[in-house]
Amino acid sequence: MTTQTPNVDPAELAKFSELAHRWWDPESEFRPLHQINPLRLEWIHGLVPLTGLKVLDVGCGGGILADAMARKGAQVLGIDLATKSLKVAQLHALEAGTKGIEYREISAEDLAAEQTEKFDVITCMEMLEHVPDPALVVQACAQMVKPGGWVFFSTLNRNPKSFLFAIVGAEYILKLLPKGTHEFARLIKPSELTAWARAAGLDVKGFKGMAYNPFTKRYWLNQDTSVNYLLACQKA
Repeated sequence: MTTQTPNVDPAELAKFSELAHRWWDPESEFRPLHQINPLRLEWIHGLVPLTGLKVLDVGCGGGILADAMARKGAQVLGIDLATKSLKVAQLHALEAGTKGIEYREISAEDLAAEQTEKFDVITCMEMLEHVPDPALVVQACAQMVKPGGWVFFSTLNRNPKSFLFAIVGAEYILKLLPKGTHEFARLIKPSELTAWARAAGLDVKGFKGMAYNPFTKRYWLNQDTSVNYLLACQKA
């Protein structure tokens, strides 16, 4: 089954597909993802221990988070629409011998049509700001998670500080990310994401912010959601 108007931006897919072969190089353009992955993983695992749970990673890319969750003992399905990234994820799982993980090229909306209330935990990291209608993705995640299950989102706030730090600083000055990775108009305020989550039937359980020190090159979680932030939700 496919949607009539897929919630996808071809330019965004092309952008990540061009870099697909570099997903698992910790010194590549994906270095920030490798550095923040342990922080995100431990926050999620601390709220809901992943061992033995059925987990969905929406917009999994090359599988950095999906692979890590599988290594915590979860049964993980990673989905994405970037073919090259998925092939890289599948190859890495084979080479690393990661058990309990599979990947599919399908949108969240299409999967929701066949997998209603099937997952204990759903993650959707650094993906909402890259699709035309992020509220649809939030709704699909809410549809797929079981009652009592958890949904985790991460994205970037939309304000002057975020523009300065996440776009000017990260992409042009520090060159942590390729230029053009983020478009300011597509960034999402916590109030907007919270409203979409609640409208989809999710209870908001907590926020975390993420900070970066360019001198020590270290990331950490805190309570400042003014730039990067994570949201934890639970389905009633």
